[in-house]
Amino acid sequence: MTTDYSSQGIKPPSFPVNSANVAVDIAPFIDHTLLAPAATRDHILKICDEADRYQFATVCVYPAHVSLAVEHLHNKKPGVCTVIGFPSGATTSQVKLYEAREAIENGADELDVVINLGWLKMGETNLLHKEMAEIVELTGKPVKAILETTLLTTAEKRLAAEVCLDAGVVFLKTSTGWQGGATVDDVKLLSSVAGNSVTGQKEQRVGNKATGGISPRQQAIVHSRNP
Repeated sequence: MTTDYSSQGIKPPSFPVNSANVAVDIAPFIDHTLLAPAATRDHILKICDEADRYQFATVCVYPAHVSLAVEHLHNKKPGVCTVIGFPSGATTSQVKLYEAREAIENGADELDVVINLGWLKMGETNLLHKEMAEIVELTGKPVKAILETTLLTTAEKRLAAEVCLDAGVVFLKTSTGWQGGATVDDVKLLSSVAGNSVTGQKEQRVGNKATGGISPRQQAIVHSRNP
């Protein structure tokens, strides 16, 4: 789940999740994200401090800010995530590979890679698979595939998920947040595909991330219960 609390200035609460009123801490599910084009050094340091204070899973920043975030979060729990091919996914494979390599060299722990939607819609799934697999192999780091589900049919969502899983990604991410947000139905669909994924003869559990349009008090728990 990707939620940006930086503009709200609030501590993310724990929410009751069952009839016994047992609360769950959603902070470990959150990638604290700042992908504003005009973000400054002070903005990046602020979200890093917030991520450390609330023990979010990661901060997610543009590649240009990775080194700063890595330095500021040294020896602290939150990791540093960055985006590749963001937000369109329409850069060339070589550009994405260069971005990915540089991000890892600068200390990024995870990569959120926007898939090439044109290839998916044209049926060029071999190219999509090759691109994602090369990034996974090159970096050796957790790769999350951003599918931009708001622009896809149900069949395309399922196909994109299956291709990316076969390429070795460890998370399926609903969207960039720039084309609309996550829906519960999409999260459930991706959870279903990920939960049934098989690589060779070995079944593997793969997570998913909901991005955009998540109201903390209304939807966060629903999304967090479909990891």
